[in-house]
Amino acid sequence: MSELILETSTASMRRNFWRGVWRVMKRKPSRMAGVVILFGFTVMAVIGPLFYPENLPYDPNAKYAPISWEHWFGTDGQGKDVWAQLVIGSRYVLLSALVTGVITVVVGAGLGLFSGFKRGRWDTVLMRLTDMKLTIPGLPLLLVLSTVWSFGSAIEMGLVLGLLGWGGVARAVRSQTLSLRERGFIEAARGLGLSTTHIVGKELLPTMAPYIAMNMLVAVTGAVYAQVGLFFLGVLPYEADNWGVMLNLAVFGGGAMTTTAALPYLLAPLLAILLLTLGIVLVVDAMDEIFNPRLREE
Repeated sequence: MSELILETSTASMRRNFWRGVWRVMKRKPSRMAGVVILFGFTVMAVIGPLFYPENLPYDPNAKYAPISWEHWFGTDGQGKDVWAQLVIGSRYVLLSALVTGVITVVVGAGLGLFSGFKRGRWDTVLMRLTDMKLTIPGLPLLLVLSTVWSFGSAIEMGLVLGLLGWGGVARAVRSQTLSLRERGFIEAARGLGLSTTHIVGKELLPTMAPYIAMNMLVAVTGAVYAQVGLFFLGVLPYEADNWGVMLNLAVFGGGAMTTTAALPYLLAPLLAILLLTLGIVLVVDAMDEIFNPRLREE
């Protein structure tokens, strides 16, 4: 009987949570616009590449064709459709960014929560490891790795970026945890003899959920910039479909900075990055209210 009551209560809490989320998102149309933008990019990355062949056809007679109904963003220097390249490249960009965000949050938030709550010897050891991690320069290390690693897989790229980016999150989450652990509800939980796992997972983590969620979205944005930048600079081989490759070929191969013929080829990935960033920023705006019941009720 008690299990049934518990399940009913849990289901009711979930329904109330999602109703609150819906109210928060409807409160500002810009938030709904952010959700629509992110959903659109997700659909494009998951389903879009299925509509195009592995090797896009090219037409030597249609080099840098202008924007038209047939070619929404024109064509590149080989006559390949720019929109098709944008869609195909979105899978690599978004998958690697998602992997980066997950690893950054799981490792960084996990270490920060545990270190800030336990303090003492554990805190000292984990924070020294974090400080050592923060002293490692990310870009030079990526440049060195690129000499022996092609990063042809989006998961490989996300794994490396995630392992290089969790230090700042760990430090920030630890600071928040040190502040929260002195609050009354945490003191009460410790006084009841609850386990560390319970206090961290049931008391601290829900309170810090909006902060952690925002850090994940920020990590996703940073991962997009990092990988696109590496491909644009040409330090990674062109074995992967990526918006950075498009930017590199448009600027250094098509002369997009000096001629208008290749300008659509340059603007397409830039607009995609700008729109993706805008969607993330608009969703981040709603995080505080989504995870804070008192703000949702106002």
